[in-house]
Amino acid sequence: IILALYGCEESQSVSDFTGNEATYALQQTSDFAVSGTVTFKEKRDGSALILVELQGTDGDVKLPVHLHLGDISEPDAEVAALLNPVVGSTGRSETNFVQLANETPLSYNELIGLEASIKVHLSDVGPERDIVLAGGNIGSIASKGFNGRVGIGVCKSE
Repeated sequence: IILALYGCEESQSVSDFTGNEATYALQQTSDFAVSGTVTFKEKRDGSALILVELQGTDGDVKLPVHLHLGDISEPDAEVAALLNPVVGSTGRSETNFVQLANETPLSYNELIGLEASIKVHLSDVGPERDIVLAGGNIGSIASKGFNGRVGIGVCKSE
């Protein structure tokens, strides 16, 4: 009976997704040894679940995650969306994504077609805001690499 109940729970959570997904590398971009992946999973309603999984984090810190429009090397690239922070103890963040920060709806297919990047910051305030722990290009520019730390543009301060 327990196996049958577990099977039902598993199939219900799987049924929320189409099976389409895209995974991108998040490379170490500072002196902190933090790297990982970001995965976009298409939901049946056309929206996306964004899952960030990092290695090298710990403690009860919450690391801000930004979706930026443009290449990761562009300084002051527009923040298109604030994703849920990565929890240090798990190295994970999950965001049900339906729209950009300006409230423009964005589907899974539109999201993976963007010329964009993901940056995970040490903090969202003070000088540590400018420290990008891990990042990478996503969508249509994912194959465009960057030149290590010197290839990371600082985020626009607010």
